[in-house]
Amino acid sequence: MATYVIVGAGLAGAKAAETLREEGFDGEIVLIGAESERPYERPPLSKEFLQGRTERDTIYVHPPEWYADHAVDLRLGTRVTRIEPDRHLVRLGDGSRQPYDKLLIATGAAPRRLPGPAYYLRTVEDSEALKERFAKGVSVLVVGASWIGLETAAAARTAGCEVTVVEPEPTALNKALGPELGALFARLHASKGVDLRFGTAAAEITQTGVRLSSGERLSADLVVAGIGAAPEVGLARDAGLDVGQGILTDAALRTSHPDVFAAGDVAEFFHPVYGRRIRVEHWANALHGGPAAARSMLGREVVHDRLPYFYTDQYELGMEFSGDIEGHDEIVYRGDPESLEFIAYWLRGGRVIAGMNVNVWDVVDEIQELIRSGVVIDRTELSRVRS
Repeated sequence: MATYVIVGAGLAGAKAAETLREEGFDGEIVLIGAESERPYERPPLSKEFLQGRTERDTIYVHPPEWYADHAVDLRLGTRVTRIEPDRHLVRLGDGSRQPYDKLLIATGAAPRRLPGPAYYLRTVEDSEALKERFAKGVSVLVVGASWIGLETAAAARTAGCEVTVVEPEPTALNKALGPELGALFARLHASKGVDLRFGTAAAEITQTGVRLSSGERLSADLVVAGIGAAPEVGLARDAGLDVGQGILTDAALRTSHPDVFAAGDVAEFFHPVYGRRIRVEHWANALHGGPAAARSMLGREVVHDRLPYFYTDQYELGMEFSGDIEGHDEIVYRGDPESLEFIAYWLRGGRVIAGMNVNVWDVVDEIQELIRSGVVIDRTELSRVRS
């Protein structure tokens, strides 16, 4: 009987295990997670769960009995210390060894850290700790105007906290959306009373706040760092697998070893639409990448070509984003961005490469079809508001 091991008990790993059973795999499945919690989804941690609008039991991928009912050996609080691909072996922190026939690495990413006492937002425990601290009159300083940083700022401000955001870029989400639309998010937060400090970095974090690179000191009751995440590639690198920004795979999520696969935040996979490898940290990539890897492990013909997709909720703004803006040379709008009800299209050479719908719904399929088509678009038609 074959044994398939999944290292990483997050969304990608859990969905891979589910898909293996759905596809008829009757061998042993071992799902290994370093956290003590069974697999859960992370987007609510900076959104509705952080704001107290949903209960903890809603974030889990499966109910607790699902794993035993589907003969999935779920090992929580267990660290993998080494992968030996040529021996088809995984070494665990307690000194034991776990053999495998096929292996999926879904170890995700870890927050980039700053020196000094700061909160981070990656685990359910992180989110609960912040939720307990957020209250009227509490001063919160967020380092990084990233998606996580801004969602945290919105949750803190909604809870009545005094909020300051520090960001070395000239505006919010500068790398993710570019300066034009990043500035729109900055204006939204400023209108809610958030103190935004752009063009300056946190040089030092102390028990009482932050010293900026300009020399100014800002006091705060708590500091939250949202400066991005780094893929957990250490095990793969030490195992001799090919690694770049993530674990390098083909479009079927196969690594440089034929019996080892990678999915989720940690995978840098070849995307046929873009003709290059990309690494995507967002929820949808884990949701769909885990099942794609599972089918690939079973020898099915797989092309993981889902477009990058992300969503956010901040105050009254709801947004969905599809694609990748890299190399864009133009932005076309349908609707007025200042109204917070519009669609933005990023173009390169007249072709749509990314789109963002803000408070406009049921258009994601249309946007993604435009991206996939690769056709040169009539800008007048693209910008026309439809009734």
